[in-house]
This record gives sequence, C-alpha cells and structure tokens, in this order.
Amino acid sequence: MLIRFLKTISHFPRKLIYNLLKKRAHPIDPSLYVLNMIVQRVFRINSHMPWMVHYTSRVTGDVRIGNNVWTSFAVSGGCYIQGLNGIFIDDDTILAPGVKIISANHDQKNLTNIIPSAPIMIGKRCWIGANAVILPGVNLGDGVIVAAGSVVNKSFPSDSVLAGVPAKLIKKSDKNSDTKKSP
Repeated sequence: MLIRFLKTISHFPRKLIYNLLKKRAHPIDPSLYVLNMIVQRVFRINSHMPWMVHYTSRVTGDVRIGNNVWTSFAVSGGCYIQGLNGIFIDDDTILAPGVKIISANHDQKNLTNIIPSAPIMIGKRCWIGANAVILPGVNLGDGVIVAAGSVVNKSFPSDSVLAGVPAKLIKKSDKNSDTKKSP
C-alpha cells in the first residue's frame, strides 16, 4: 500500500515542475530550457550573454538583439555568432539552426589580429535560413529572407529574397500581396 502511494505522489512533483517550467519557458520546450540553463549557468558556456543561448551554439563579442530574437538563439542549435566588430539583430528576426554570423576576419600576416570593419546590421522581421553564413560589414534591411546555405558577403535592401554562394538577389518580396488587385 505504501509503495503504491509513493508511486502516485512521485508523479506529482515531476508534473508540477514540468508545468512551472513550461509557463516560464514558453515558447521553449521545458526540457530544452533546463538543458540550456545548465550549460549556460553551471558550465558557463555563453554565460556572458544576458539571454538564453542553445547549448550547441557559441556567441562571442559584441552582439545586440532586439525584441523576440532571443527565442531563435534558444532553440536554434549549431549557430556560431562572432561579434568582434559588432552585430545588431533587430526585432522579430528568426535564425534557423546552423547559422554563422561572422563580423571580423583575421589578419593574414598575424592571425591574432582582427581586421576592423563595419558591424553587421540585420533588420526587423528577417529570416536567416539553415546553415546560412553572413560575413563582415553586411547590412540587411527589414524583411530580408536568406535562403538555406547562402553566403551573404554584401549588403541588400529591405524585402529582398537572397540565395546562392555568394548570395544574389532572387526577388523582391511583394508587401502588397494581400491587397486586392483591380481588374
């Protein structure tokens, strides 16, 4: 009887803890939330970042993010964000897994030195596809979509769709596609 009672109450704390974490971590799965927190707070990997970073990603240097970008950092694994010359990612931008954003190159004569360049600027509501690479000095306007596997080595204006190695403008997004067209 005692064993049956202990089995029934042993599920209660797990469910309670799971539900509490789910409320706190929304929209991140509670198990991923806990794993990210352990790696970031206990093992001190990416501990200098004030937001949650996926346990398989690395973020270094001066990286600043806007509203709602932290969820992409928390759920997208395998990312490498190197902000030695600075990176700014504006509101509601989504990063897919494996994205690399590199703001500085090394000097060929002395690999311990970095070559100064302009910071990387990524606008609002951009979507950076899986395994895309963004290189130093790039400025992406609002609403830019970067296809998976693309290498972006130059700047593009707002509402661009980019793909390829090196990335090229595929098309401009139609912001007015929801409006009725007159006959």
